Amino acid sequence: MTRRVLPPSKVLGSVLAGAIGDALGGPVEFNGIDNIRKWFGPAGVTDFAQEYGGRGKITDDTQMALFTLEGLIRAHGAQRRGVDTDVTMVLQHAYQRWYHTQNQPWNRCGGVFAERSPQPDGWLITNPALFALRSPGKTCMSALRTFATSGKPGTVDHRVNDSKGCGGVMRAAPAAVWSDDPAEVFSLAVTTAALTHSHPSGYLSAGVLAVIVSELYDGTELPNAILVARDQLTRWDDHQEQLAILDRAVDLAARKPDPETIAEQLGGGWVGEEALAIGVCAALAADDMASGLLMAVNHSGDSDSTGSICGNILGAMWGIDAIPPAWLAELELREVMERLTLDAVIEFGPMPVFDPAWYTRYPDW
Repeated sequence: MTRRVLPPSKVLGSVLAGAIGDALGGPVEFNGIDNIRKWFGPAGVTDFAQEYGGRGKITDDTQMALFTLEGLIRAHGAQRRGVDTDVTMVLQHAYQRWYHTQNQPWNRCGGVFAERSPQPDGWLITNPALFALRSPGKTCMSALRTFATSGKPGTVDHRVNDSKGCGGVMRAAPAAVWSDDPAEVFSLAVTTAALTHSHPSGYLSAGVLAVIVSELYDGTELPNAILVARDQLTRWDDHQEQLAILDRAVDLAARKPDPETIAEQLGGGWVGEEALAIGVCAALAADDMASGLLMAVNHSGDSDSTGSICGNILGAMWGIDAIPPAWLAELELREVMERLTLDAVIEFGPMPVFDPAWYTRYPDW
């Protein structure tokens, strides 16, 4: 495990801009571009819209990303203290806690973890707003329900389905904090996604995103960060589908594509390789944070996930100061995201905390 000094502005930027992209896209997910223009004008979505009872509301994409980051903090903290830790199971436990927030009783959804603890633990789950139902993905819910009864996590070798939906990549960016080794980051992100999505394009897309974000944290320019991620991708079996559309996204970005061209060339973003491609394309074509995020959500597809992925990339590239202040001001759960993210910067930095209160907030498993 390689330790490094993470740039707080970029890590915060990635998490918060990802959440903003999610919140921008949430109100128009499942709608075609013609309807989006009809409702919001020729430019489509240009600001937060009302959804889930307010403006700036996140969806399940951001919820799961936060539980991913919390799980990584727990796993890393346990490892640095010499605790025998199965990172896969720590991440699985994190997702079972998220599953509990989706109106699922802990004694049924916690599985082996509920046998060990009568209530889900840690600080993150004490935030009531995370219990909001925000159109959780059916594949994620099904896979977590299966684990609750079987006790066996999904992996690259143990397939739990044949899904390549974007529910794996949408939550994978936090894996970028784990290491400055691209191979380690890629593998860990694949692990997070394969818990629920067993098709290669469902988990390899997660690896690509996490490596791009990790490289941006270390100051690599975006085109070169994509090349590093591309190199890692080609080392994995069954990468051809993801590789082809990633290369197509890079080529398309130079043309500043309109929504119709995005749909024609990259699809709707409902599956992992398409969602990643749209997010990468919009990030490469962006002149600033707003233009990139708005390109990423204004299309006939999975707008919240593509917006989230684009935000993860742009935030890691430009940092929190590039985010329009008005969007930050309205973003749901901003304070929770900031605290969790800054805790991750501490945990993965050169001077982690050895305070008992820290391990109450982030238990070992």
